[in-house]
Amino acid sequence: MSRHVALLRGVNVGGNKRVPMAAWRELLAGLGYGNARTLLNSGNAVFDSPARSTTAHAARIRTALQEALGFDVPVIVKSARGMEAIAAGNTLAAEATDPSRLLVAFTADAASLAALEPVTQLARGTERVLLGEHALYLWCPDGILQSKAGEALLGKAGKTATTRNWATVTRLLAMLHARDD
Repeated sequence: MSRHVALLRGVNVGGNKRVPMAAWRELLAGLGYGNARTLLNSGNAVFDSPARSTTAHAARIRTALQEALGFDVPVIVKSARGMEAIAAGNTLAAEATDPSRLLVAFTADAASLAALEPVTQLARGTERVLLGEHALYLWCPDGILQSKAGEALLGKAGKTATTRNWATVTRLLAMLHARDD
C-alpha cells in the first residue's frame, strides 16, 4: 500500500469553491482510498492506495470533485517518496525563522515546475527563491503579502502550482509517517 498527499488548489479561500473537509474525506473514501485524513481547511489530504500513479490519482480525484461539487478544482498528488524529496530539497528551511513565511510551490510535473522559473527573478530585499528539482521554495521574511514573488505564485504565474507554507508541509510529512491503521 502506498501513501499519498493530495493538495487542492484555490479552495475555501474567501468563500469561493467551498470544499468541506468531511466531504473531502468521504469523497476519497468513496473512491476506494484508504485511511483518508485531512489537514486544515485548505484541501490537504493523506490517503493510502495500492496504485502508485500520482497523475492518475489527481485526474480521478479532480473528476470526482467536479461531479460532486459542480466546479473544477485543480489537484496535485504527491507520493510519500515525492514529499520526502521535496522536503530534502528545501535548503531554505535552515535559514527560515518563521515556517509560515516559507512557501513551497507544488506542481504536477517537471514542465509545470520549470514554468515557474520567472518567479525566481521577482525576489527582492531579504526574500529568497529556490527553484529546486521537485518544487519551488520562497522565503519571505517580511511577509508573503508584501512579496512580488509570492503574489506571482498566487496569480497567473502560479496557475499550475499550489502553495503550502513550511509548517503545513511538515505536518503533512508527519501524517504520511504516522501509522494508525
